[in-house]
Amino acid sequence: MRIRCESKSGMRVDIYSDVVCPWCYIGERRFLRVLESFEGAEAVEVVFRAYQLDPSAPKEAVPLREYLRGRFGDVSGAMQARVSEAAASEGIEIEWDDALAANTKDAHRLSSLAWREDGAEVQRALVEKLFEMHFTLGGNVADIEALSELAASVGMDRVRVQRYLASDEGTEEVDADIEAARRLGIQGVPTFVFDEQFAVQGAQPGTVFLRALKQVEAQKSAAARTTS
Repeated sequence: MRIRCESKSGMRVDIYSDVVCPWCYIGERRFLRVLESFEGAEAVEVVFRAYQLDPSAPKEAVPLREYLRGRFGDVSGAMQARVSEAAASEGIEIEWDDALAANTKDAHRLSSLAWREDGAEVQRALVEKLFEMHFTLGGNVADIEALSELAASVGMDRVRVQRYLASDEGTEEVDADIEAARRLGIQGVPTFVFDEQFAVQGAQPGTVFLRALKQVEAQKSAAARTTS
């Protein structure tokens, strides 16, 4: 599990998620909204970690509804309505009829590159656009050209990204994240790991995330007092 801690207090939140998971999109929005109003936000580094809900998903995109029927049988309209309602409350529009299912490994490789070479803020912007691409715009998160264009839109070097995605560079980092998730006992996403101390699972209400941030901050303050 790679670690790069640049924040003042060393607080880091690792978000294990997949860009085709609607609850990951919803949970990310809820957490980041809380973080924006958190007094110590400038001292928190947020890092998105790779997790694949379906590593065997096709490289060639297929309509999401078709993919879901093939994997789970008839998908409940009520379930999708519940997800859409939760998403709408966070300002997210999900276009089920336009969404495509595809393998997310290259998207995770790109996210890893963004964090490693351009920093946490660029990675955060990229992940937000990856979610939007999949759920709202009907984009293919496995298409190298589409990913390169998306990367350029958040300030990444397009040529570098194209060469990177055309290779297998970054695969080990993605695999390491997935293995780290396994060691941590993560079996579903989103999972938010606060300073490697404890985890919050699921797209929880903002109050849960705020409590976690305050708890870590309090623990760090207490530790600082005992060592000073």
